Amino acid sequence: MRPLDGVKVVTLEHAIAAPFCTRQLADLGARVIKIERPESGDFARGYDNRVSGLSSHFVWTNRSKESLALDLKADGATDVIQALLADADVLVQNLAPGAADRLGLGYDALRERFPRLIVCNISGYGPDGPYRDKKAYDLLIQSEAGFLSVTGSQQESAKAGCSIADISAGMYAYTNILAALLQRQKTGEGCRIDVSMLESMVEWMSFPLYYAIEDQPPPPRAGAAHATIFPYGPFEAGDGNTVMLGLQNEREWITFCEKVLQQIDLTQDERFNANPKRVAHKSELREIITSIFSTMTAAEVIARLDDAGIANAQVNDMHAVWRHPQLKARGRWTEVESPAGRIPALLPPGIPASFHPRMDPIPALGQHTSAIMDELSLACPRNVDRSDVAEV
Repeated sequence: MRPLDGVKVVTLEHAIAAPFCTRQLADLGARVIKIERPESGDFARGYDNRVSGLSSHFVWTNRSKESLALDLKADGATDVIQALLADADVLVQNLAPGAADRLGLGYDALRERFPRLIVCNISGYGPDGPYRDKKAYDLLIQSEAGFLSVTGSQQESAKAGCSIADISAGMYAYTNILAALLQRQKTGEGCRIDVSMLESMVEWMSFPLYYAIEDQPPPPRAGAAHATIFPYGPFEAGDGNTVMLGLQNEREWITFCEKVLQQIDLTQDERFNANPKRVAHKSELREIITSIFSTMTAAEVIARLDDAGIANAQVNDMHAVWRHPQLKARGRWTEVESPAGRIPALLPPGIPASFHPRMDPIPALGQHTSAIMDELSLACPRNVDRSDVAEV
């Protein structure tokens, strides 16, 4: 038995934030019915075709769901939605601002008929305020939240290499839905959840925010290095490969000097005997470290770091992550079915040993439409244009 067995989720979703939320609900056993635009579907289906013709984004966030192709503005579509919600526990939507309300799917319109329904709205900026109606894509939210101002090199800012703003919003939607399900067990009532991508991302930016409090200088962009701790970041070895390492305290600094650099006198150097001093003199210290590392291969540097108990990592590319020995040793890879056949999938992190996560197929567009309509004893509505019902 999975924790969310018997929980029904209806979702009007696109892109990443909402689909990532609902896929995790499906991992825990929830039945997730994904309503998609007929013919084109979730536009994330077309982002690329790298996974045997399927989109990498869609494969990642949509396993274990049922796909219902439904034009939300067609005659009879409201009857279908109302029938789906009759025994639903959760409605998730990340349509364009105001679209759910125009369709009669806002919380206030639904609460009287479905008092136990949990309605989770994911938007860029929230349901009110001067930015309410602005379009919000992942990169734009990274920019608005200040992420780009502290990420990148001294010369140029950089975005995260994955959809970090979408992921943050999806995670807060997921955890708040779980909390709402627990609360409903006590009160018997549903609720409205509003998740803003901006607010989710700003929460994740709290360290640099507090660091810059009261108009103090914010953390500088430091590339792959830590902005306020040194040495903490990438260092090149003599074979041209890069080693990532990090020190957290003065005890580790002394050990690093003694066992890795084999230069114990550095612990007495007034330029380096406290982290703020090492940050202030990082150019000199980096030159010392790289001159010593230049006499060794990356493997030899890592061996010394491991022997000294100093945190370190390899700088892996995606191919190396697919082959990562730790993931293989822990059996973290499995396979799921898809319209393109079986494809690899990472097991969800943190699942208790008391149950197996749901790892069902990735649906083809509209794959479950007939079965769901038969279940509801309804005919599928005729499609009409719904161009104003767009993504977040």
